Amino acid sequence: MVLKLSEAFSIERWNDLVRPFEIIEMDKAAEQSVLAYTLGKLEEDRGNPIDWDRVIYSIFFDLLRKIALSDIKSPVQRMLRTEYPKEYAKLNQWILDQYEPLMGQGVLFSAFSEYLHNPDSKKDTTWKVMRAAHKYSAIRELEMIERVNEPFRTETIKKQLASEMNEFADLVGVAEIARHGRLYQFITKIEQLRFQTRWNQTPRIPKTSVLGHSFFVAVLVLIMGESIGFCPQRRYNNFFSALFHDLPEAVTRDIISPVKQATDQLSAIVKKIEDRVVEKELLPLMHKAYRQELLSFISNEFENRIRDKNGHIKFVKFDELQHRYNSAEFSPIDGKLIRAADHISAFMEADSSISYGITSVHLREGRQNIIGLYPPGIKINGHDIGAFFASFQ
Repeated sequence: MVLKLSEAFSIERWNDLVRPFEIIEMDKAAEQSVLAYTLGKLEEDRGNPIDWDRVIYSIFFDLLRKIALSDIKSPVQRMLRTEYPKEYAKLNQWILDQYEPLMGQGVLFSAFSEYLHNPDSKKDTTWKVMRAAHKYSAIRELEMIERVNEPFRTETIKKQLASEMNEFADLVGVAEIARHGRLYQFITKIEQLRFQTRWNQTPRIPKTSVLGHSFFVAVLVLIMGESIGFCPQRRYNNFFSALFHDLPEAVTRDIISPVKQATDQLSAIVKKIEDRVVEKELLPLMHKAYRQELLSFISNEFENRIRDKNGHIKFVKFDELQHRYNSAEFSPIDGKLIRAADHISAFMEADSSISYGITSVHLREGRQNIIGLYPPGIKINGHDIGAFFASFQ
């Protein structure tokens, strides 16, 4: 399943247009998730309830669908759906057939099947948030590439997307984006993570951005949570904590692990500097509707933690997290699982390039160092991560 998900790092978008930078499917899903989070939190602040499970799963399942279908353009898919519904249903069943051996007949696969065969037509606030995030993430991509394309290549698409976006003009976040307010500035700041390449000191295939990596980590944590029964609040916290775990790099850039470990104190010093830069450059762009929560996601991001009845953060062991605090009132977060997923993602980035024949001392050492962190038998929050890495030996 991890290998299958990794394919989204190689699926290019807008590949019938001139592109000044690589526009990758994994990165689009990541930006869509950031938009869904911010738009949804602003609606919650207005008293409109958001079904966060629907938001998270729809983005994940949509990515699975795109991995299976690769490069069928959206207009073609719409025509298939409206003009050839029987064939469209067969296509969706074919997609399910590709994933059943990987996912098994569990709760997650059943939810995926329901998503494909019975698309959610309830046009409530949650639906609007999901669709607005989907459309605007595509609009942002088009805005960045239209500068290097002749107008006749992009005008029709631009008008179509603008027209579709009008349907969501009543969302407070969409209105603010339209006038280039704080939310627009926050989103464009986070977009910088799309331009930052991981393992930047070595050639690698496929290249991955910091933002795409962060979404990959979020999806891994989501999948792992299914097997141990996260409560909805824990699933929400884990997904968005993982999505934003590298947020400071939007303003500090990626400082690679060997550099952070060059001295005994450097890693802690870098963390302090990141906190100061975030406070100066990102905090003023965050709305109060999500500011404190977002800061809590990126603080002690790799520690298992809960919030006690007095609102204080408390570090806990996995057994406590699983059996005593697995409910919304404690706002639990599996920080150690996020760290393991972060390492799995980094490992896959190195391993895939090596398997393609593009290797270097940095990739080989990085791959081996990660394996060394998880010897066989090592379990992290209920998962035998050591066995996962051993399967690649």
